[in-house]
Amino acid sequence: MQRPLPDQFVPGDKMQKRTIAKGISLRGIGLHTGEEVQIRIMPEPSGRGISFYRVDYPEKVWIPGNLKEVKSTSYATTIGSNGTRISTVEHLMSALYGLGVDSALVEVKGPEIPIMDGSALEFGEAIQEAGLRSIGKERRYLKILKELTVEDGQSSITVRPFEGFRVHYTIEFQHPLINRQELELDIDEESFLRLISPARTFGFLNEVYSLRKAGLAKGGSLENAVVLDHKRVLNPEGLRFSDEFVRHKILDFVGDISLLSLPVKGFFMVKRSGHTLNHRFLKELIAKRDHWEVCG
Repeated sequence: MQRPLPDQFVPGDKMQKRTIAKGISLRGIGLHTGEEVQIRIMPEPSGRGISFYRVDYPEKVWIPGNLKEVKSTSYATTIGSNGTRISTVEHLMSALYGLGVDSALVEVKGPEIPIMDGSALEFGEAIQEAGLRSIGKERRYLKILKELTVEDGQSSITVRPFEGFRVHYTIEFQHPLINRQELELDIDEESFLRLISPARTFGFLNEVYSLRKAGLAKGGSLENAVVLDHKRVLNPEGLRFSDEFVRHKILDFVGDISLLSLPVKGFFMVKRSGHTLNHRFLKELIAKRDHWEVCG
């Protein structure tokens, strides 16, 4: 039985920075460590963005959720400060960005963000239930002014000026249930919550052993990932969308874009990318100061 999709999310004033209206507590398993993790997402009225705290230390360790703090992009996005890290932040960051949360405090009791059901849906539903409130500060945007392309072999990301946030994503896998999938969406609070947030991470059965040998995917299961063998989906409930795979890649991309710490106005064309190319692209974009401006 497929999980029902959420109702439309109606946020507050989009012209001002917003934080969540009340605190959220969630717990679950870390995808890569297999450890149980607890998180609390709390209002942050100062407007300084998304901040993480590792609270399972004698003293809390503060880690800003921005591009400068990215320490690893191997199979997940990991941020860190002074030797302390939090991994697999992309799904939560995607939900916060996709639903227009500009500022929040995230306390993390563990080494990574819980994988939940492998998507951003539970994070999105929790944010929807908590609601948003304005914090009395102007909301600013990073507006793309010039086209930029970054390539790595057959993978590429291009951005063009656009009065909105649009993503066209293409993936290609040599698997009969995936092959080539592409999807183009204008992403706002409603489209993110209904069309992107439910899409789960996915993997291939023949890769599980090598991942676990490398110390990864220790918490992975059919409860938190779509798993495929050579010809079929092993999850008894099947897929949530026929193109759930490309939708999840958009989810990850939105999570990585969020590390710019500003909403972005631009049209992104992404082909066969992953966390590593996403972050390389963002660094090159920020370095090219004439390609964008910050405006209100």
